[in-house]
Amino acid sequence: MKAAPEAQKRLLDLADLDSVVDRLAHRRRTLPELVEIDEQSKRYAKLATDVIEAETQAGDLARDQAKAENDVDAVRSRADRDQKRLDSGAVSSPRDLASLQSEIASLHKRQGDLEEVVLEIMERREAADTKVVDLVAQRDEIAATRAAAEDRRDALLADIDKEAGEVQGRRASVAGEIPADLLTLYSKLKDQYTVGAAMLRGGRCQGCKVALSIAEMNRIKAAPHDEVLRCDECRRILVRTPESGL
Repeated sequence: MKAAPEAQKRLLDLADLDSVVDRLAHRRRTLPELVEIDEQSKRYAKLATDVIEAETQAGDLARDQAKAENDVDAVRSRADRDQKRLDSGAVSSPRDLASLQSEIASLHKRQGDLEEVVLEIMERREAADTKVVDLVAQRDEIAATRAAAEDRRDALLADIDKEAGEVQGRRASVAGEIPADLLTLYSKLKDQYTVGAAMLRGGRCQGCKVALSIAEMNRIKAAPHDEVLRCDECRRILVRTPESGL
């Protein structure tokens, strides 16, 4: 392939710009904020699940407490009715009187037992409610931390994208000065080796950093100025400049 020496040298400018584009793309993919957001999202999801479980447990205890309190009220009401019957003197038979007194005593014991159940449930519910409050606070704190990281990420991405757009604009201008066949070869090599063209400086390829042999240097010296050369070691386009040591 033939190409004017100046066109070949423009490949070095293009390679420099491509290197900047690649660095910006890498920076975009590896922002610390992305890792932080991912970690915070996982923590948020775990806490959100914990909140739902805690709220469910607290809700179940609230229903259990309401049922136990209703049971206490029912037993108390029945005991009150029996006590009123007893106090009214309506029951005169000693046998019925003894039975009624026994039932009242049984109801009072049952009421006491149920009240103990209510107290136990209330204690458990209080602990469950406290747990819900604590978990919600942790979840909301994580949400705020994640939101702050997302704001930083968005600001950094905007800066990176702005710079990348400017570099892409300069790249398009440089690429427009390079013959189509040379640009096609460069693009193919860049896809294969990340860097498509490298300078020959002081007898060393700046792409693979390998020093060329004397025979290779002599071959390059003898090559026409417009011949597009390739590094034997890394196969990148080898661009000659006054610094090549020829």
